[in-house]
Amino acid sequence: MFEFAWPWLWLLLPLPWLLRALLPAADSGQAALRVEFLGELEHLGGRTRHTGGLGGARRLLPFLLGWLLILGAAARPQWVGPPQPLDVSGRDLLLAVDVSGSMDTPDMQLGDESVSRLSLVKQLLGRFIDSRQGDRVGLILFGSQAYLQAPLTADRRTVHALLEEAQIGLAGRNTAVGDAVGLAVKHLRKRPDNSRTLILVTDGASNGGVLTPAVAASLAASERVRVYTLGIGADPDTLGAGTTPSDLDEPMLRHLAEVTNGAYFRVRSSAELAAVSHQLDRLEPIRQQPDQARPTRELYAWPLAGALLLGLALALGRLPWPRRWRRGGKAT
Repeated sequence: MFEFAWPWLWLLLPLPWLLRALLPAADSGQAALRVEFLGELEHLGGRTRHTGGLGGARRLLPFLLGWLLILGAAARPQWVGPPQPLDVSGRDLLLAVDVSGSMDTPDMQLGDESVSRLSLVKQLLGRFIDSRQGDRVGLILFGSQAYLQAPLTADRRTVHALLEEAQIGLAGRNTAVGDAVGLAVKHLRKRPDNSRTLILVTDGASNGGVLTPAVAASLAASERVRVYTLGIGADPDTLGAGTTPSDLDEPMLRHLAEVTNGAYFRVRSSAELAAVSHQLDRLEPIRQQPDQARPTRELYAWPLAGALLLGLALALGRLPWPRRWRRGGKAT
């Protein structure tokens, strides 16, 4: 179906005539020479003056056509096809990552290298984010306070980059688990019921913030936000000398997951963290809006090209060409 995206621009059609009527005539500032017998001279030379009527209309016709072409291009003509079904499905996943001081403990193994807990989370959650084809992902960073680093978005590359830029102590040195859950509930409560999912990653007990984990769990359950909790940290008997053990509060994380119909995962190695993504793949996908799209093809280039060619032809017609080019003979 043919249509104009901005049809109101056709209201400018009488603009040249309005300007001609309202603006004063141009004055060169020089005296004009009046020749009373100019008509007779033109008659003797075989030429006839046309000051109006059909001849004047013919001279104005190219300019009228050019103005119509310009307006036609500005109004954005389009060819809009019939509605096509758009099969868009995905999940809404909000990640809450602990960046408190204890996440700097180098007790995790990534290959043959000992890395900090946060470094391991960055590596494996980064791959997890990249693999969520069709999903919307958001990021919360929390320590003593919780901050929304990235809202739910389909731009997974940006969310991955923001996770990579996260630093220890960015949100404080303590662990405000309750505040992180409360902030997630605030941003998920407007999503569809089967799409309110939070993945919370921490290595410690909640020792900061305003909301307690119990209150946050009740709030999440009342808003139907499903919480998956991931407890990070190696077992105390595998830690090397001088390494601080994790004070992970597993009962709190299990309660938070059970109350919200989620699940708790204990992560002691890169293999266990990688296995979590397979568990999360079992989440039920939802259909995002819109579910239909109408293909649109822009046509403004055609009237715009016509206006440019017409203007070029008018400009070439007014150039002082040699007489032999105009009459096909030799210049005199």
